[in-house]
Amino acid sequence: MMLILNKILQYPKILSFIAGGVSVLALPPHYFLPVLFLTLGGLLLLVKTAKKPMDAFKIGYAFGFGFYSFGLSWIGNALLIEVQTFGWLYPIVFLVCGAFFGLFIALPCLFSHACKNIYLVYISLCSWWVIFEWVRSFIFTGFPWNLLGSVLAFSDELIQAASLGGTYFLSFICLIVFMAPALAAYFRTKKSIVISASIVLLSVALLYYFGFFRLQTKDNAESSVVVRLVQPNIPQSMKWDRDSLESNFHEYIKLSQSEGLEDVDFVIWGETATPFVLNLDDFHRQQIRDAIPTNGYLITGLVRYEFDDNNNYQPLNSMFVLNKSGSIVDYYDKSHLVPFGEYIPLKKYLPEWVQPMTNVIGNFKSGSGAKKIEFPNLPSLGGLICYEVIFPGQIIDKNNRPDWVANLTNDGWYGVSSGPYQHLVATRLRAVEEGMTIARSANTGISAIISPYGEIISSISLNEKGYIDTNLSRQTQFITIYALFGNFPIIILCFFNVLFVFVFRSKSKK
Repeated sequence: MMLILNKILQYPKILSFIAGGVSVLALPPHYFLPVLFLTLGGLLLLVKTAKKPMDAFKIGYAFGFGFYSFGLSWIGNALLIEVQTFGWLYPIVFLVCGAFFGLFIALPCLFSHACKNIYLVYISLCSWWVIFEWVRSFIFTGFPWNLLGSVLAFSDELIQAASLGGTYFLSFICLIVFMAPALAAYFRTKKSIVISASIVLLSVALLYYFGFFRLQTKDNAESSVVVRLVQPNIPQSMKWDRDSLESNFHEYIKLSQSEGLEDVDFVIWGETATPFVLNLDDFHRQQIRDAIPTNGYLITGLVRYEFDDNNNYQPLNSMFVLNKSGSIVDYYDKSHLVPFGEYIPLKKYLPEWVQPMTNVIGNFKSGSGAKKIEFPNLPSLGGLICYEVIFPGQIIDKNNRPDWVANLTNDGWYGVSSGPYQHLVATRLRAVEEGMTIARSANTGISAIISPYGEIISSISLNEKGYIDTNLSRQTQFITIYALFGNFPIIILCFFNVLFVFVFRSKSKK
């Protein structure tokens, strides 16, 4: 057995790649967390025992390649909607995700390798990992999907600490916990076992009991404000089919007109639910009035157009708020666009032969940022469209907080995969961080009303057709510590940690 084990350990990069791929099992919706004790702990030991800095970099890159290529593989499902045109790109997306995002684990491993003492490697690796998760949220417009802290979302109690330090804080706690047993494996002494066990048990206990007591103090009272989420479950292949546009539009209207509409205050449709440009299309704007409550409003996603000085139009991914008369009360434009989906980064610098290929991708204009929409006698509203909700600290105007947020999305691109479940978890984490109620309406699901504590009050399952009416809580939002300070405390803590490691690493003996 030892001979086989020693033989396996001769291939640390292959081991690391496998560990990264297996770690995906801990992500939503699987939540097989025990695997992280082996994979993250194994990564720590491999980095500590790497002979050269570049070996540590390669080990981290192999782990990151496996983690992100498998963890983001659902993105490729979007290419299968038009498989004859884009299907050949599927393996390329798989490889590109691993090749690029793998750097965000490779660099923490490289920077941590210089430490001689494994405890310093431990502190350094945990801290640099979180720093690079944060960097991932803004570099090249950012893509903070599958932050490690999201593995705790199987428990409402365990994610409550996001109200203190955000999801990056949860990621830091996860790294501290799941890498701790590797310390015992490295030293193989009673003292190291006690230290490792204490780190795990104390961290989990504090995290759980903080969440438990926080949930015990919440106000469960409902308000009289009723929100109706509409989910027509229209396949993505039919969503923009010319022959289906009218029937899709009327399916939304039909579901919205269901029993009890007169008691509803807000009807919410998903991202680009309306295939017609309502600010320029009076005919369909009058038809949509049938879906609007007498004294309420319809919130719908659509593409709107602006014209520049040269009379050229540019599309914007937008959210309209309409009243019963069909008037557009207000709107919000998506400001955080999807790279390679809604625009091509650095398009003008691409080779000339590539330019025609990029024309099939949207050339959307970004909006001006978060805004608050006011209503007479009803709670104010913030808007988020699709993946804007994955960005910690960026979902609302902090100086002009709304009472609740409508998140319009369409996960129909990704079929039955982990993508829609992970998207929902990101929404729940933003709700906890900001102390904000979020109403999420998705074309194919998962639509849900989420409390300021990240609890799912009501929902419509993935690929289910229907609607749900839900009373908003009396307390739709409140200020959290995270809402006040954002990511600043946890990022400063991590930089302080790496500074501490830098100062003391030369003094350590082991």
